[in-house]
Order: sequence, then C-alpha cells, then structure tokens
Amino acid sequence: MTDRNDHAPGLLQGLIASLPVVIGYFPIAFSFGVTASKAGFSAMEATFLSVVIFAGASQFFALALLTGGAAIWLSAITLLAMNLRHVFYGPALLDRVGPEARTRVAWAWAFTLTDEVFGASMGQLATRPGHWSERFMIGLGFAAYAAWIAGTLTGALLGGGALDAYPALDAALGFMLPALFLALLLSILERRQVPVIITAGIVCTLVTFTVSGTAGILAGMVAGALAGALDLNRRLRAL
Repeated sequence: MTDRNDHAPGLLQGLIASLPVVIGYFPIAFSFGVTASKAGFSAMEATFLSVVIFAGASQFFALALLTGGAAIWLSAITLLAMNLRHVFYGPALLDRVGPEARTRVAWAWAFTLTDEVFGASMGQLATRPGHWSERFMIGLGFAAYAAWIAGTLTGALLGGGALDAYPALDAALGFMLPALFLALLLSILERRQVPVIITAGIVCTLVTFTVSGTAGILAGMVAGALAGALDLNRRLRAL
C-alpha cells in the first residue's frame, strides 16, 4: 500500500512500533554516553557522535579507535566499512514493499535505517504484507533516533562513574544491542535464509577467535553477502 491509502499505517503506528527499539536503545546509548565521558569526551562531543554516526556498536568501536590514537581518516574508513551493510537496507525494504512503494521523503527516513529499525520494519511487512508507508517509517526511525540521542546525552551528563557501582548492569548493557537485533531477526526469519545466516555466523566466529573482532565482523558480512548472492543466483536459474 502507499501513503495515499487510508489504511496504510501512519506516524502514530510507526511510533508505537518503535517502542521495543526505543526501550532497547536508551540504556545502550546511556552506556555509550558514560563510556565516552570516561574516555574524556564532553557531553556535547559524545552527543555529536550519536547525532552524526547513529550506528550502535560502531560508536563504541569509534571511541576505541579515537582514544587509541588512530588517525581520523583511518577511523572514518573503518566505520564506513563496518556500516556498509546499511546501504542495502533501503533497497531491500522497498523490494519487500513492492512496486507501489513511495520514496518521496526517503532521504529522511533512510538515514534512520539501523539494524534494529530495519528489522522492525521488515517485521511489520512480514506480519502484514504491503502494510507500509513513509509516515510509518518516519515515526519508527526518528523515535529510535531520538531515544539514542537522549540516552547518550543523559549518560554523558551523569559522567564516567555513573555505572561504577553496578558492574553487572554495565556488562548487561553491552549485550542488549545484539540481543535486540537477534530478537527482531528471528521474528522475520524464513527457512531459506537460515544457511546464509549460519554461514555468516560461522565465518564471523572463526575469524574473531583467530584474528580479531573487527576482522570477524567484516569477514562475516562478506561471507553472508556471498552466500546470499549464490542462493539468489541459484533461485533465479531455477525459474
């Protein structure tokens, strides 16, 4: 359905659909703000990173690079490589919507297509095919964006020692982001996608333990993309 359809979900439905992401994002962003403060960043600098990057785990990695003395250009290239997958989220989403998908304000909502926002929007289409609109995406994406910025600002203002008295909570917050994405992924998973995910997971794990976490993420992304491309080619040839 398109934005012209009265039954298409609107801004309010997008805001409602964003609640699981918002609930997950705020505490993780809070942890990022605290971590940035510990690393010597001001509240304004930490919040600026969240406003500009808005990429979850990549922001923690950015802190590690910047505080470790890595050059700005090297940090930028590394983060771009880690987040290259986001380029494919928009086309994949519009392909699922179908030929009636509107893109009049795609420049606005496409910026907010993080892993979790993408997962939530695909979950909407999995349960209600065609039930999609740009207003829905704006509500979903910008609510998540606002939660991330607000969490970062709150954590940075409270300072680097905000979680020192709660080490278990500090450790748990680091697991919330992948757990949230995994839950959204499982909600839209189809049987034909399982081999691709298994391939990416195995390669990521092996390279992580043998080389490094960063190399593991990149290798898993490449392996998953290649496995997906091979599967798509096989299905197209079978038509």
